[in-house]
Amino acid sequence: MTTTDQRPTDRERGPVAETALADTTDTAAGGRAWAVVAAREIVVRLTNRAFLVSTLITLVFIAGFGAFSVWEGSRTTTYTVAVAGSDGRALVERAAVSARQDDDKVSVVATSVSGEPAARTLVDEGSADAWLHETGTGWTLTSADDADLALRTAVESALRSTALERNAAAAGTTVQALEQGTTLTTTRFDGQVGNSGFVKGATFAFALLFFMAAMMFGQQISASVVEEKQSRLVEILATAIPLRQLLAGKILGNSVIALGQVVLFAAVGLVAVSFTDLSTLLPSLSTAVVWFVLFFAVGFFALACLYAVAGALASRTEDLQSTTAPMTTILMAVYVASFGLSGKALEVASFVPIASVVSMPGRLLAGDAAWWEPVVALLLMAGFSAVTVVVGERIYRRSLMQSGGRVSWKQALTAQD
Repeated sequence: MTTTDQRPTDRERGPVAETALADTTDTAAGGRAWAVVAAREIVVRLTNRAFLVSTLITLVFIAGFGAFSVWEGSRTTTYTVAVAGSDGRALVERAAVSARQDDDKVSVVATSVSGEPAARTLVDEGSADAWLHETGTGWTLTSADDADLALRTAVESALRSTALERNAAAAGTTVQALEQGTTLTTTRFDGQVGNSGFVKGATFAFALLFFMAAMMFGQQISASVVEEKQSRLVEILATAIPLRQLLAGKILGNSVIALGQVVLFAAVGLVAVSFTDLSTLLPSLSTAVVWFVLFFAVGFFALACLYAVAGALASRTEDLQSTTAPMTTILMAVYVASFGLSGKALEVASFVPIASVVSMPGRLLAGDAAWWEPVVALLLMAGFSAVTVVVGERIYRRSLMQSGGRVSWKQALTAQD
């Protein structure tokens, strides 16, 4: 009678187990098992083709969006207006000056026509954008569809200036006298000069980057844990590596990769912005990005631990949808809050752990936060992450070795070590 060794081979144990068990005695005795696991997690991610391809695609998208913005910003838009007389041409020339003052990438030119039939032909052919002509009640701008806002604004400004000059001459005064007291200046109580559209766009980018990174790496952590548990590899790992160090290695390894990817994306984004018309806002954006990276680094430790716990609570891959539901809800709430909150609600959210990853950098970019506020928010985040890791490690150890069905959070908390 022959016997067969039923223990898994090195190949069957999986990448983490293979490395961790390569020098069991040395790593366990030296207390460096977490470093072995972390290093292996990093190597596995960096050699994963899907991860590399997705990272490259995202980088290409960011760089491409920056290139498109540069091209769009350097492109001059020319509007051709058909006119039938010298008065119309004079108005168009004045509209061209007004358009250049508002945006140096907008040009307005006039082309002469004999009347309405010729103007309609040019507009239908696309040789002209509109026909400017005088009627009994004033001037009319006729186009095939709604006239572009830039063209309409320029023509309206030219008409207003011409009418003011004519009326001022008739009244024996000057345009400056007529316009006295009509200028509106907008300021802020804090003295800051902001760009609300840019702030909203950057905050949305922070939220999207955080959501994508947390979801991708979090799901990978939970899937890795449940696969080791389902295949019983964790029982082999537990004989060589303390479960506390196994968890620490997984959190640290994935956090390093996640942080590295976020820094890479942010750096490419800043370079892209430097080539656009928004480059003047680069100093404030860079400061906000640095704070975002800091908040992400601290907050992701808590999320990574929670996702590892979710994997330990599950007994099979199909259970992950329910065990990871709380984290998914939190991430969705942070994502929606990034563009759904304002005023006092946004200020409060910027101090709430996890939500502050996006909210506080957004407030810093808008100039709405004092220097001490991000410091306090980061300390609150660090405290939350520390408590989460301590409690999560206890749940992880108590649920990882249990089999026979999904373990609830309550059962894991009340179970004996």
